[in-house]
Amino acid sequence: MWIYEKKLQYPINIKKPNPMYASIIVSQLGGPDGELGASLRYLNQRFSMPYSEVIGILTDVGTEELAHQEMIGTLLYQLTRGMTYDQIKKAGFDKYFVDHTAGVYPTAAAGSPFNAASIGVKGDVLADLTEDLAAEQKARVTYDNLLRLIDDPDVKEPLKFLRAREIVHFQRFGDAMRIAQDRLDSKNFYAYNPSFDRGCRKN
Repeated sequence: MWIYEKKLQYPINIKKPNPMYASIIVSQLGGPDGELGASLRYLNQRFSMPYSEVIGILTDVGTEELAHQEMIGTLLYQLTRGMTYDQIKKAGFDKYFVDHTAGVYPTAAAGSPFNAASIGVKGDVLADLTEDLAAEQKARVTYDNLLRLIDDPDVKEPLKFLRAREIVHFQRFGDAMRIAQDRLDSKNFYAYNPSFDRGCRKN
């Protein structure tokens, strides 16, 4: 159960529409390292996670990723609000516009729509947490790349906030990995992860 607080984690107030910026920022909604995939990854991984502290971290971070989806959606909406047809064509936003007008649709900047194949859920403690550590670094790099291409401070500041949160999430998953490694009851836990057998009956 969640309680929805009706405000963004970081204020967004875009003064100038810029569909070119929207066409690249959209990747952090529905791209391979975007916020939609991140939230689904963590909120689904927690069901098979055997350690309550790690479940808590996955729930916290997965929930925050939902808030980040809301921020990206707000950026996209404000960047495309009131744009002209000339701006659409000049920015190369015409292909997106034909399919979605100015609706917020989860896709990658390269044009591929959101695909659940980007959600890494293995049901194995070490595999899932390693996936999570890598995912946060990939998302951080995507924000780095966006910040290299964007000049408007109204757009950059929320992106800087989101980038900083990816670093915090990476640190939290580092804590989760240390908890898991301490709890695994095999000296060579890379050879055998006992967590799956705890939740399954043997024939």
